[in-house]
Amino acid sequence: MNTTVRPDLYPTRVSGEAVPQPRVDPVVWGDAPGPLDEEQLARYRSSGYLVLDHLLSPREVESYRAELRRLGSDPALRASERVILEPGSDRVRSVFEVEKVSELFAGLLHSPRLTDIARQVLGSDVYIHQSRVNYKPGFGGAPFDWHSDFETWHSEDGMPRPRAFSVSIALSENLPCNGPLMVMPGTHTTFVPTVGETPPDYHKESLRVERLPVGSPDPDHLTRMAEQHGIEQVTGPAGTAVMFDSNLLHASSGNITPFPRSNIFIVYNSVENTLEAPFAAARPRPQHLGNREFPV
Repeated sequence: MNTTVRPDLYPTRVSGEAVPQPRVDPVVWGDAPGPLDEEQLARYRSSGYLVLDHLLSPREVESYRAELRRLGSDPALRASERVILEPGSDRVRSVFEVEKVSELFAGLLHSPRLTDIARQVLGSDVYIHQSRVNYKPGFGGAPFDWHSDFETWHSEDGMPRPRAFSVSIALSENLPCNGPLMVMPGTHTTFVPTVGETPPDYHKESLRVERLPVGSPDPDHLTRMAEQHGIEQVTGPAGTAVMFDSNLLHASSGNITPFPRSNIFIVYNSVENTLEAPFAAARPRPQHLGNREFPV
């Protein structure tokens, strides 16, 4: 009988006390030249995030905005699992797996200007683990609670290591007042487990709530991390992109202004870090949340 126990380098969703642990994996996995220069790589390695100015031209922004509106008003798409609505509202919060429903977005997500960066940082070929567009509408865009994406992807999707990163591309201006991305720079070097068992089909709840009942570090840990690392807002005009490590603690506040904060969100994962059985859930999340069909 096979009694081999699968190693879990980042145990989480624990009972009792959650004890943060140092990250045991690199942040930048490759050393081959690529689009990012040494200064940019050093900044990303140290802070866990990097802003890429003017990734999209104004003409591209307008084209992607039109596609964003088309997806949000498609009745068949709205009726599918790919669409998440705002809490207590019928307004669209997110559309997932956009490369499967939009040729325009698919072209961007697979374009060398993004995938070449991903290969450089992750040190291997890559694939899209997850994609979505976020709408964050004015007068009601709900907050996203503090979390590490890797904690979710590890526990619920079965991603073994934090050999992945996200790119968020602004399609509207990110202002200090309209719920921009907030990060705790440097927190990517510490894995903060969370407390509590993953409920069945938790994704149906976690993607819509303002406060995560499971999957967010407790307030004491968040306070200590914020005091140690600080909190920074990522702002900038439409067309700006930010790439950030999968283990970086981040969040965003609600949007009570008239100004929406829409963005394209892509996660690149190494082909050497493909998904296994979930580490802290009974079964994997659906395909549109965690890609198990690659290369794409």
